[in-house]
Amino acid sequence: MCVFLYLRDTWDPFQLNPVGSEKESKRRCFRLAQYLVAVIVGLAVLTSAVIAKGSLLLLSTLSSPTSMRSPKEKQFYMLMLVLCLVFPNFLVLIKSLWRCTFKSFVQPNIKTMSFVCAIECLVSLGTSVLILVVMPQFDVLTNLFISGGVCIVSATLQIVFRLQRETWKIVFPLCSLILTVAGYCLMGLDYYVRVSSFVDRHNNNCFFYIGIGIFSSLLISLCWWENPLQATNRMQDTLSELDGFRDFVFVISSILRIIVIGAVYLIYNICIQNNIIWLDFNLQMTNDRVLLQIGLVVFFLQAFCSAACHWFGVVACKIHAVRMSFALPVCCTGPTVLLLGLVLFVTQAQKLDGVQHESITEFCESLVFLSHKNTTPVVLLEITRSICRTSLNSYYLQWPFSMLALEGVCMWSGFVTCTYYVWKIKVQRIERTSQLFVRRLYESAFIDLSLLLNTKMKVPRARNQESHDEMQSCVIYLCATIWHETYDEMLKILTSMFRLDRYRGDPKEDHKDRFDFECHIYVDDAFMTEKHTQKRLVNDYVNCLIQVVIEVYRVFTNKEPDDVSIIEAPYGGRLMIVMPEGNMLYIHFKDKNLIRNKKRWSQIMYLYYLLGWKGYIVKNPQKIPCQKNPTRASLISLDGESFLLPQYDNDNKRKFISDDNTYILALDGDTDFQPKAVILLVDRLRMYNTVGAACGRIHPTGMGPMVWYQKFEYAVGHWLQKTAEHVFGSVLCSPGCFSLFRGSALMDDNVLKRYTTTATRASEYVQYDQGEDRWLCTLLLQQGWRVEYNAASDAYTNSPQEFEEFYNQRRRWGPSTLANTLDLLHSGSETVKRNTSISRLYILYQMFTVGSSILGPASVTLMIAGAFQFIFEIAGTLSIIIASIPPVFYVIICFVTKSKTQIVIAGIMSVLYAFLMTASFFSIIGDMVIQGTFLTPTGLFLVSMTIMYLVTAILHPEEFGMIVYGLMYFICIPSGYLLLTIYSLVNMHIVSWGTRESNKGGEETKKSHNVVCDKNCRICCWDMKIQISQETERLITPQMTTQDPRQVPALPIVDREITSQSAAMLEPQAKITNTKEKAGEVTKHVTDKAKQDTKAKDNGSSRSDENAVKRSLSLSSDEDDYDHLMSGDLEELEETSVSDWVKPVKEEFLKKLTYANLKRNLQEQIRYTLRNKNQDELCDDLVLMLTDTLNAELGEVGPENVLTQSQLEELQYALAEQARCILKTSRMEKLERRVKRAIDKTLTAPQVQKLDEGEQDFWTKLIERYLKPIVDTKAHQMEVTRELKSLRNKAVFLYFIINVLWVVATFFLQAIGNDVISIKIPKYYPNGNKTGEYLKVEPLSLMFLLSFAVLLLIQFLAMLYHRVYTLIHVVSYRSTEKDYKITDEVRMLKHTHIYSHHTLRNLFSNYK
Repeated sequence: MCVFLYLRDTWDPFQLNPVGSEKESKRRCFRLAQYLVAVIVGLAVLTSAVIAKGSLLLLSTLSSPTSMRSPKEKQFYMLMLVLCLVFPNFLVLIKSLWRCTFKSFVQPNIKTMSFVCAIECLVSLGTSVLILVVMPQFDVLTNLFISGGVCIVSATLQIVFRLQRETWKIVFPLCSLILTVAGYCLMGLDYYVRVSSFVDRHNNNCFFYIGIGIFSSLLISLCWWENPLQATNRMQDTLSELDGFRDFVFVISSILRIIVIGAVYLIYNICIQNNIIWLDFNLQMTNDRVLLQIGLVVFFLQAFCSAACHWFGVVACKIHAVRMSFALPVCCTGPTVLLLGLVLFVTQAQKLDGVQHESITEFCESLVFLSHKNTTPVVLLEITRSICRTSLNSYYLQWPFSMLALEGVCMWSGFVTCTYYVWKIKVQRIERTSQLFVRRLYESAFIDLSLLLNTKMKVPRARNQESHDEMQSCVIYLCATIWHETYDEMLKILTSMFRLDRYRGDPKEDHKDRFDFECHIYVDDAFMTEKHTQKRLVNDYVNCLIQVVIEVYRVFTNKEPDDVSIIEAPYGGRLMIVMPEGNMLYIHFKDKNLIRNKKRWSQIMYLYYLLGWKGYIVKNPQKIPCQKNPTRASLISLDGESFLLPQYDNDNKRKFISDDNTYILALDGDTDFQPKAVILLVDRLRMYNTVGAACGRIHPTGMGPMVWYQKFEYAVGHWLQKTAEHVFGSVLCSPGCFSLFRGSALMDDNVLKRYTTTATRASEYVQYDQGEDRWLCTLLLQQGWRVEYNAASDAYTNSPQEFEEFYNQRRRWGPSTLANTLDLLHSGSETVKRNTSISRLYILYQMFTVGSSILGPASVTLMIAGAFQFIFEIAGTLSIIIASIPPVFYVIICFVTKSKTQIVIAGIMSVLYAFLMTASFFSIIGDMVIQGTFLTPTGLFLVSMTIMYLVTAILHPEEFGMIVYGLMYFICIPSGYLLLTIYSLVNMHIVSWGTRESNKGGEETKKSHNVVCDKNCRICCWDMKIQISQETERLITPQMTTQDPRQVPALPIVDREITSQSAAMLEPQAKITNTKEKAGEVTKHVTDKAKQDTKAKDNGSSRSDENAVKRSLSLSSDEDDYDHLMSGDLEELEETSVSDWVKPVKEEFLKKLTYANLKRNLQEQIRYTLRNKNQDELCDDLVLMLTDTLNAELGEVGPENVLTQSQLEELQYALAEQARCILKTSRMEKLERRVKRAIDKTLTAPQVQKLDEGEQDFWTKLIERYLKPIVDTKAHQMEVTRELKSLRNKAVFLYFIINVLWVVATFFLQAIGNDVISIKIPKYYPNGNKTGEYLKVEPLSLMFLLSFAVLLLIQFLAMLYHRVYTLIHVVSYRSTEKDYKITDEVRMLKHTHIYSHHTLRNLFSNYK
């Protein structure tokens, strides 16, 4: 219950600041870690690229015809070179084949596929000819430089299609083309000099290979044809169509590329060179050990490092380190390889034994004599020999070597200028690889060039059309459901919402994360019937929530809420509050007499409202409610600019946002989260269009043993189970306490519509209402959407602290989880066809996990039997019998006793089991010490589990403390997996919520006490029995008068008691009479006021510029002003006809108009309005003088008295005049409007409003169709109870039979004896030596143990994979998170120039 039921008094200014209310700041350690990760990734890219490129050059040198290796060695190195080309194609083949087989298969377009495959064959032909034919003929330096020519086609297409945003940037591709051509010319000239100078026996054949090399480079450059074309409007249909069946195309093209590589190798070496000797492939480890070592090591280095370079390049882009960790290392790969080669040549070549050092020519000639020395390093010798083939080894002229160096400079410069756009590329957080790179395949032979040329040209695309590569704007609806939460729990959710408001800032300003949001809180069971007066009022939970809102608002702003509106609605009521930064908070009060309560129906309520109704009015702008006088209700003026208030502007923004970018953040009433957690979930839905929902890491909070158990249980569930589901398929349950859903996914067929189904059968009660979040995720999965898990998105929620509450919660979760999983498995074949994330293997994985959970009770029973056998040294069969007695006893207890008795007995048994598990744990350790080895099944399993959980905890450093609760989890395994399973199954027929079942919000009086009329009467020919109670009086009376009960206002409240008949007959007449009299008074008052206004106009024609601006922005005529005055006074009249609950709620917010609160609010409003440093002195003067004015005006008013309307008007006039004088004295008249607005906001009272007719009609129809309170007959309730018990009996029988079969099978294996049926496992000492003894284990237990171990190993590997990508996401977020330290100049600039002419144009278009 609420502990702060009253606002602060003047003598009680102290407050409790909730944890996390302070502004978030970038921690320096995270910034340093971000730079450190970027440096590490950059070094990894550079190192892997250098090794991959160097390894390829080395293999090419070793397989060269001029190499000093034997023909057998050359042949083997050439084969390794072929494998280097095949390896990346093989990887793509495996990945694409997997996706086509287990993910999705789309029928390809034969024409498009043939076109792509033809290009791939040409690329493969060029690559294999250049690598296998041309490069072995050249020296290592020429081979290093010649690959730079593969950018010719890309540069040409950039010039042809004019892809540059700025015209002058066409210089880059032009320079690239010129430099590449110049490089080829220099290469030809260099070889002409070599031939002319007789350098190393060069002949005219080299010109033939130069021509082939240039032609091969042109073919290779076709590889990246798609990149320039996707940046234009050309071939968009073909490229879009290709994306649909790209996996199948990759399967075919990879096979074709491998075939082409093999064909080139065989044709050239057999048909042309005829140098393959098949017997030489019969290598022996003894004779050819060095050859195998060098060849295989170099191949593995090239294959692994090229793949690693590609992966690290993707990571560098994802973490927003494109320049430092991607472009720079890749561009420096070639120069680094050259530098390392020259350093190796200069420093190590002189150390070769037996060479002459008098001159370079003599040095190169003496290398021939080292070819047969075993002590000579092969790699160093061949690289040195290859360098000696250049002009350095010329007897005549050595200066032509500079042409080779100039050739390298031209080729490298041409490559860099062609890919200039990479340095300016803009990427989002965790950018999709398909949005980073055009092709999935990388070219291992040209890994550095491949990465840059394959990087997507993003920026030019935005010129022609809306780019999907840029971050899309989105709107997030935060929807929290509250059900009897306490003050502390409400404080958490509201503090989190206000934190997000501060993070987002003014909704009129652009945010770097490009999102807008609204907060909606839905309060179930919000009303009570007052016992004495029979009035329908909000209960204590709502009063508590209101106090929490005021407290949190005060913590964040040090003042009271400014803009508050109270709205009656067909479902109860609504509060509309403008948060400090201008974002909206809506609190919906649900009356269970008018609308269905509980969480699922609240979800249906807000989904239809936010996605259905708001989506409808967005698509039909004419349906947006039109204000008769927008200047009064929806417009404010600031510095000559007008704009919509937030509550009227959100729907206007929604017009430009699609349903795909509309998100629903489902929350519980006690969830605590940071803005970072929301943004990380938004990233997942933004990046991947197939993701329908995403959940974060849920942390249970609280104290006590039950919370400790849940902390480790939640940790293990998220560390291993959820990560495995995310990696191998899709998460099955996105918890409703903190999950983000995509609007279009919820609006999809068979999702939201089916979610509204009312449970009528027993199985539906279990699946639909006991775990609504899991059922919603099941519907999404069956419709083809993916559900993801983000481990960095942390949310905290209260967990059950009492044993009974914990058991009741899991009593709901257990059967619901099993029912939904079985439903998904039952529709597995259809789901696999629809959902690309779910494969048949994943279905098999889920079947195994379900089977393990079903066998959980038997497994725990056998574990207990093992503990009995181990501790008390009794026979195996007897231990099984003894261990089976407690579960059977508890099953009987659950069938014959009440729920509370069952829980008490479960608690006692849990304590006894805990003692047994503790004894078993220490006995296992003692046995390992006695045996001198842990290499037994039990010991090995315990040690491996401990190591695995320890490593897992280390990989989650912020959650490492959870490992402490592991022992608590271990000793509670019997309670959690045996007793709780039995309790959940036997009590499956109980469908109540089980938690927070409280009536503290205000006990309703019994129906017998509420009846005020119980008569039999006759109307015309109808015999009727009428029974009227105070709760239904408003509903029945209008029905008898053929009126809509929701359109009839509440009856006036009278002090004396009257009968229901007099209330029904006399009060409406009195109301009509009073209304007419009041309307006459209002008319007279308005007429007098209009005359006064006319007289004031004549007397005061020279008013300030402010009035001139107001007149210029006014959208109404003099008659509209009259209507405005009429409506203003009629609103006062309508206040008497509002529901009973409105007045008490309004009084709570009216306390902001007390003398004490006004003083503080005014000071804070002025300070916030004039928060620029240049206005500090003026701000202090205004605060001082306006405070003095307020004190003078309210000197006779008590500090806790609420000001009347006349006092507010006088005070407003006095403060405005005082502010005008101060600003005029300070020559700051331009701030007058802003200061006046601050004064008006300070003195604004909460408004009581009505829903517009369109929304009123929407709610009426929605309630009638889907949310009408369920009134079950006694016969129906009895039938449902019977069906639930029947379902319970079937489920218990099935569980019982399966588990008994498992236990009986183990029992008979024990009875037969280990000597007859057993598996002998040798025992080992820790040093690896055999003990000579054997451990006999029955096959069934060993099989289950191994299966469980394999399952854990799979989950552990998935966790490692998921951890890496979580780190990438966290680092990328830290590099872009909001910095709250904004300079005052920027803040002032934003405040002044927020509202553009586009905003005004949209504004007036809505109200024409």
